[in-house]
This record gives sequence, structure tokens and C-alpha cells, in this order.
Amino acid sequence: MPVSFQPAIYHLTRWTMTSMNQLCPFEDLGSHPDSRRRFMFRAIGGLAAAGLAPAIVLSAAEDDELNEKLDASIRGALSWLASEQQVSGAWTTSDFGDSTATTALAIMSFLAGGHVPEEGPYGQHMTRGVGWLLSQQHANGLLVGKERSHGPMYSHGIATLMLAEISGMVDPTQSEKCREALQRAIQLIINAQNHPKPAEHDGGWRYQPTSGDSDLSVSAWQLLALRAAKDIGCDVPAENIDRAIAYIRRLHVKHDGGFGYMVGHGSSVTRSGTGIVALEVCGEHRTAETLAAASLILSRPLTRGEQYFYYGAYYCTVGMFKVGGEEWRQSRESLYRTILDLQNPAGYWNPEDGTERQAGKVYSTSLSVLALAIEYGYLPIYQR
Repeated sequence: MPVSFQPAIYHLTRWTMTSMNQLCPFEDLGSHPDSRRRFMFRAIGGLAAAGLAPAIVLSAAEDDELNEKLDASIRGALSWLASEQQVSGAWTTSDFGDSTATTALAIMSFLAGGHVPEEGPYGQHMTRGVGWLLSQQHANGLLVGKERSHGPMYSHGIATLMLAEISGMVDPTQSEKCREALQRAIQLIINAQNHPKPAEHDGGWRYQPTSGDSDLSVSAWQLLALRAAKDIGCDVPAENIDRAIAYIRRLHVKHDGGFGYMVGHGSSVTRSGTGIVALEVCGEHRTAETLAAASLILSRPLTRGEQYFYYGAYYCTVGMFKVGGEEWRQSRESLYRTILDLQNPAGYWNPEDGTERQAGKVYSTSLSVLALAIEYGYLPIYQR
């Protein structure tokens, strides 16, 4: 089924964010007597009451000192990310050159911090980044550019997610290009899922559009992209979402409650967070599988020694937030402080794991911002 697009839905998110910007310009919030978070809660709360935005529930354990650290951390990280943008508009990796994945993650970090294209201190950075990313799309819809990667579907899923989140906010000169690129990118994800696979891999994705197997990590990014696109009016068949949910459920490890990389594989804290997010964004809220994985994360808190630490920091924080309830209350401070403690005074996070070290500081810094800004509530895909 071809992907269609309904542009009328696009402008609500931009209206919400720009209306808040008019209430109190984002670049001035650093001197506002309240923190950016507290102001955001009031502003979005008012819009929610008018039916224009989702309500956000404050944690019962609101901690002013922690929240001030979070706000300062995010401001420093965004300033550092802006300084790392290349002349081309791209953001780069340590070992693989300019990357659609790191560029998309950086742009989403600015969105998560409350910034929009063409406005405020980072508006032009975002517009240039989107322009570069659009220029990298292949004829078949793949958003990978010229970067060297063994797994182009990683970059494609992340870049597609970003386009779905930002499409209603881009400069008018980029609007049509963004919509067309998103349509083609979503169709490629659907075609890749439909590529013939054995029964245990059906419904998922792996490194290539023509892969005959699937894994949790690549599949989670494609699901995030599909859900974000569906939420703004793209025609994503329900059958494709249902098959993806069934695949993620097959990865659930019953003996400890976590999620494995493939069917029959053992769990880890990072993979458990990934499984939670994949199911939660599809509306599988507080199911037996997500609650069991949340219990595993509570029993084995994320530490800096965890393999793929920044991947885990992102997925565990987003996942526990999406689960909500007592699980989020118990894990919130520990997750935040674990990430905050590793930030360099210059604003970035420096990855230590071999594979993450190859991805570089833009990758680790962007994932950290997306985790720390989860309660700001600006990115629709991360809202409850």
C-alpha cells in the first residue's frame, strides 16, 4: 500500500512550540525565575486544558536541585552540539564521517530542548541540518548519505524519525521536500519489513533493507519512525505495526523479564529498555512484558560499565518514563544522576565503549540530551 500524507495535521506541534516561544522566548529562559522545566509544565498545561497539547504530570518527588542541574546540563550540551555542526550542515561521527544518524540525533536534541527551525539561537543550525540530511536521500528512499556503515537501516530509522518529528516545523522552503522525503523513507521501512524472512524474524528489521533476519535494536528505531509518521498523518498500515509488536514480544525473555537481541538470546539492561520503548510507543502500555522489563531495570540499575551505555541511558530513561507510575518514580533520579555525572564541563559526553567511541561525542551527547529532556515533553513520540 503506498504511503499517503495528510499535511493539515502538521502545524499543531509547531503552533504549540512557537506559541510558547511567544509567551516567553526560549533564549531568555536561562534568566527566568523558574526553571525551563517548570515554565514548560505551566505553559503546556495551559495548552492541554484547551485541548491543544497533552497534559504532563509532575513527579511527586520533584527535586529542585536535580531539576536545576538537568536544565543547566541540557543548555550546555546544546551549546556544544551547535559548535560541532559542520559547514555542510551535517554532524559527524568519530570514525565514519558525516552521518544522517548523528545529524538527526543532534536536530532532535534541539527539538527536545524546546527549539524550532528558523527561530531562536539554534533555528538556523536545525534548518541547515535538515537541508543536508534531505540532500543525502537515495533514489530508493534510503537516508544514509555516503557514510560508511555496516547497518544503514540504523541511520535510516533515526533520520526518518527526525523527519516525522520536525516536518510540521520546517522552513516553508523545505516543507514539500521534507514531506516527500518522509513518504519515501516510510515506504522503504514498510518494504524492508515485508521482505521475506523466516517466521521467527517476521515483523522486524535488520541492517539492510533486504535483510532476511531481524533484531531488536534496528527494529526499535523503525517502530519509532513508523509511529511518529502515523501520528502526523502518514498512512502506515495497522498490519505492519501489529506484526512488529508480535516480533518484539517474541524477544521477551521469560525467565528474567527482559528482552533479547534476537529470539532465544539473553537479556540485558540496555535491551530491556529498548524493548519497553518499542512496545510502549505502539500503545502497549504497562503490559506484562513492559512491567517485567521495568522490574529488571530496577533490580539491575544502569551503570557506566554497561555495554553500549549511552544507548542504554537513552532507552532505559525513555522506557521507564513511558511506563510511568512507581517504576518511573523509583528510577528517575538514579538514571538522571548516572548520566549527569559523566558530562564533561564543556557540555559533551565522551563515550568509552569501543563501538560507541567510534560513533563519537555527538552521538553520546545527543542520546544523553534526549534522555535528560524527556520530561520537557516537546517531542511527541516521547510523550505518554
